[in-house]
Amino acid sequence: MAELQPALPGKKRNLITVLLCLGGVILNLLLSALCAKLELPIWLDTVGTVITAAMGGYLPGVMVGFATNLFKSISDPSAIYYGFLSVLIALASAWIARKRLRHKIVVFSAAVILFTLIGGGIGTFIPWFLDEVSLETESLAARMYAIGCFTPFTAQLTANLLTELLDKTVTVILSVGIMELLPKKVRRMFRFTGWMQTPLSREDSAAAKKMTFRVMSLRTKILLVLSVSLIAVSVAATGISMRLYRNALIKDHIKVALGAANIAASVLDADMIDTYIAEGEAAAGYADTERLLYEIRESSADILYLYVYRIEEDGCHVVFDLDTDEMEGSPAGAVIPFDPTFEPYIPDLLAGRSIEPIESDDAYGWLLTVYVPVYNDAGQCVCYAAADVSMEQIGIIERDFFIEMLALFLGFFVLIFALVRWLIEYHIILPINSIAMSTGTFAYDSEKARESSIERIRELNIRTGDEVENLYQAIEKTSDDSMRYVADVQQKNQEISMMQKALILVLADIVESRDRNTGAHVRKTAAYADIILQEMRRKGYYADALTDEFISDVVDSAPLHDVGKIHVPDAILNKPGRLSDEEFAIMKSHTTAGRDILTEAITLVPNSGYLNEARNLAAYHHEKWDGTGYPTGLAGEDIPLSARIMAVADVFDALVSKRSYKKPFSFEEAMQIITEGSGKHFDPLVVDAFVSAEDEVRKIEADFSRRTNEAGWLEKTDNRRNECVS
Repeated sequence: MAELQPALPGKKRNLITVLLCLGGVILNLLLSALCAKLELPIWLDTVGTVITAAMGGYLPGVMVGFATNLFKSISDPSAIYYGFLSVLIALASAWIARKRLRHKIVVFSAAVILFTLIGGGIGTFIPWFLDEVSLETESLAARMYAIGCFTPFTAQLTANLLTELLDKTVTVILSVGIMELLPKKVRRMFRFTGWMQTPLSREDSAAAKKMTFRVMSLRTKILLVLSVSLIAVSVAATGISMRLYRNALIKDHIKVALGAANIAASVLDADMIDTYIAEGEAAAGYADTERLLYEIRESSADILYLYVYRIEEDGCHVVFDLDTDEMEGSPAGAVIPFDPTFEPYIPDLLAGRSIEPIESDDAYGWLLTVYVPVYNDAGQCVCYAAADVSMEQIGIIERDFFIEMLALFLGFFVLIFALVRWLIEYHIILPINSIAMSTGTFAYDSEKARESSIERIRELNIRTGDEVENLYQAIEKTSDDSMRYVADVQQKNQEISMMQKALILVLADIVESRDRNTGAHVRKTAAYADIILQEMRRKGYYADALTDEFISDVVDSAPLHDVGKIHVPDAILNKPGRLSDEEFAIMKSHTTAGRDILTEAITLVPNSGYLNEARNLAAYHHEKWDGTGYPTGLAGEDIPLSARIMAVADVFDALVSKRSYKKPFSFEEAMQIITEGSGKHFDPLVVDAFVSAEDEVRKIEADFSRRTNEAGWLEKTDNRRNECVS
């Protein structure tokens, strides 16, 4: 009996799983806090995840891993983006535990290597994409980079792998140690399976999970649809979110640029613009205005350029152009050609009208430019105060936002995927495959087999509470009804078969009663034929032909081998002396007469195996192996096998039986005659089987002889009683 997987009542099982998950999260947080307090170079924030996944399975492990990072994100918001790593470690732990590797050193090494690659390998890419690599002065990565053999990224990657190797080695040691302290019974109790039926044995469970399919399993289809749906939703949500986020960032940049340009416009003396262009720094108040413009620009780190232009047909006439660390500003009065990006806006600028913010990407970089017109007292636009805000930061922010969204999505994706896979496994796949396995092995050949088949499906006890349970109950009822119907049909078939055999014997008795010489001939020859058939099967003779059906047909139809004698006159049939040639010819016609009678019966009952064999027996049981028999002179294996068997049984019974025209031969004499006829009258293999079963043949012959003697004694007694009465 295969070992069953442990199953607890639903509420108790769920409570134990909740406690296991809660304990795993608390253990992760406590060890993480302890390492931080002691300023250790490790974290140990996945010990609870590893233990939960190894004992409870992948789903509790995934939940603990993700929940741990969720709680840690309260104090450290970036922790949520590393939840994906904890989820991967949970999956790796469950996978290693399920493999049941024999050698502990192999388990230990595999766990440490996998966890290190996840935490140190994949974990390096998240901060790289978010903030690029920031090498702290005293960090291991900084010291490795200082050697000169590493790039910043490879230094960070190598340092992370080494640190993670230490962390995950200690993690695995602690996890294994804690689990080893727990009794095996307790560890098995924590296993979260979620059976919605009677648990299967490990072998049956594995078979139910790995059934073959013509195209694709239902599990794969559902998970594929789920994955595509999640990815499609996440891509759409991320795309929409990034677009909205980008628009919000641009609006913020526009506000900053517009604010700076408006302030700059407010500090300008519109009536002095011509003087500033003509005299530059020599003009009165120019230096003070320029200083104010510098202060306005420095008030926001996002503002790269702040300048004042008068727009004329020949280009932009510089009023103020502030210097930057990378570039010296143009002097007052200089004319700067129009940038191609601004060409669509030139008519409005020449007319002194306001324009929308302009986004450009040219030699000055990716910029957002805002132009604010400056009016004199007469209401004329004398120049424009302009502010340029760098858009490069928006690209960086967008990239960081995408990586954050991707990390969050991957964590949630694995969590949802694991949950749905678990639900599919125990609520759909295992119940349906269990039903398929149970119904696929139904046996109908005996009452015990039928009861066993029904009991197997009843024992499943599927209780998913949905359409699967309805299907199970319908199949259970249908199977039970079908088995009852099959049992009833088999009983009726048995009754029909018994009636058929009885009718055959009655018909044979009718024919036999006309022949006063034969006695129990038809019954004895059927018994001898059965002995020969069984012995030939044991010896392996004619193995392809000797099927159960063939043997049954021959034995059942054997009593009809002399049915053609019904056409032979009583005078010939019961003549005490030797038959004349004409009489013998009539006697031989019983073979063809029997053939014709049974051929007619076959037309009424087509596809009847036993009638076909009965016809062969009736027509050919007087054929001889050497071809000298009758009615057609067939030889060797051209003679039907059933007729070759009946030839031996028929002749032997005729030899040992008393007839009005002869005395019976002794058993030994009859066996000698049969043996001498091997290869001439009889099939040698049939004779060999008959002689080999001598003890059984002798028992049958003796038994029928005793019955015949008792019947004769009773008949004489009845005759005497009748005489006394009369």
